[in-house]
Parts: sequence; structure tokens; C-alpha cells
Amino acid sequence: MNWFDLTGKTAIVTGAGRGLGKAIAAGLAQAGADVALVTSRTSAEQTKQLVEQHGRRAHIVQCDVSDRDQLPLLIAEVKRVFGRIDILVNNAGVIRRTPAAEHAYEDWQDVLDVNLNAVFVLCQLAGREMLAQGSGKIINIASMLSFQGGITVPGYTASKHAVAGLTKAFANEWAAKGIQVNAIAPGYMSTDNTAALQADEARNRQIVERIPAGRWGEPEDLAGPVVFLASSASDYMSGHVLCVDGGWMVR
Repeated sequence: MNWFDLTGKTAIVTGAGRGLGKAIAAGLAQAGADVALVTSRTSAEQTKQLVEQHGRRAHIVQCDVSDRDQLPLLIAEVKRVFGRIDILVNNAGVIRRTPAAEHAYEDWQDVLDVNLNAVFVLCQLAGREMLAQGSGKIINIASMLSFQGGITVPGYTASKHAVAGLTKAFANEWAAKGIQVNAIAPGYMSTDNTAALQADEARNRQIVERIPAGRWGEPEDLAGPVVFLASSASDYMSGHVLCVDGGWMVR
């Protein structure tokens, strides 16, 4: 199945220190890609070990993606180490939970800086490299809240709606130039970001009852879909938001 072979490709994964990013990086390495692991506050050493266990190169890049000035330096560092950029996974994200009437503007801005502004700038910067080489895959991590409103998360919801739209906008311009831009919308995943929901017995039960698969998703559930969108198997997919949600959206 050479369609899914990523040997010789270089991937960037933001938020690679834990959770979804850690599983995504490991999946890309298992498919053959070398991986630049982008992290700010969380150590990515365990992720690096996972990548190297699959015989691939890993390089940790410390970068606060909310700081626009650091993003060109990130791209330059990846180019210096690996020589090219074939795959970008915009996974880094933050969430602030406060009722809409009390939602602080600072929280709103923090969420948009990481979840939207960094996605735009990194798509743009990595996209320029991909345009120059005539190929590339960009995968943005959206959310069920790219389609729904949510409760107490106005900034997160706005950012994830925007990520879906931004994905389509870049896809329209770049599909004919050998670059596929798609997104994955995870459902309820068992990560640090959802720890509070999992700890709330009543809310956790409501969530699981609503998921046809009958369970929370695990970070590893994203690895296969990411490899698919990063590989030649998805060359005719562009601008799609792929739900990986245990059936949440069809219920």
C-alpha cells in the first residue's frame, strides 16, 4: 500500500508534546516521515523517543505559536534541519471555559492567537515552501465546535469555525498547485483539555451516551486519518473537514 508511505517526507506537528499531537507525530513516523516536534511549555522528549523508535528523525523546536514573530524562525529551523517541508499539522490549541457574559477579552484573544492566527500564519509560511516545490499537505485540527455552538467556550467555538473556513479558503487557491489543505474535526477525545469534563460524572455520562461508538476517542484514533490526509491516498481531497468523532455528528 504505497499510497500511505511517507518515507522521505518531513512533517511539522505543533503541540507535539502531549495528547493529540504526540499521537499524530508517532503515527506520521510509523508511516515513514521525519517529524519536527513543535512545543512551548510541554516537553516533547517522549514524543521524540516514539518517533525515533520507528527509525525516523525527530527534532524538537521550542516555539510559542501565539507569538507571530517566532513563526518564521520555526519554519527556518525546520528547513535548516530537514531541508524541506512536506506536511504541516496545525494541532496546537487552547480552550478557556467561562460563561459568555463573563468571558474575558484576554481569554478570547489568547484562544484566537493560538487556535486561529497561528494557523493562518503557519499555513501561509509553510504553504510558500510547498508552492515552491509544487507539493504539500496541510492538515488543520478543527473540532465538533466547527459545526456546533458549545457552552461556555465562545472563543474556542469562534476559532474552530474559522479554522474550517480558513481550510477551505487555502484549499481553493492551492489545490491546482499540488497542495491539499484539509482539516480533521475530532470528537470528544481523552486529553488534558477535556479532563474536567471526564471528571464530571453526570456530564461524562451524557457525552458517552450521545456518542454512537459508546466511548471517548483516544489520541491514537487520529493517527490513521492524519496519515491518510498526509499521504498520496488523499491527493484528490481538498477543503474537506473530516469528522473523527465516533459518530457524534450523525446522531
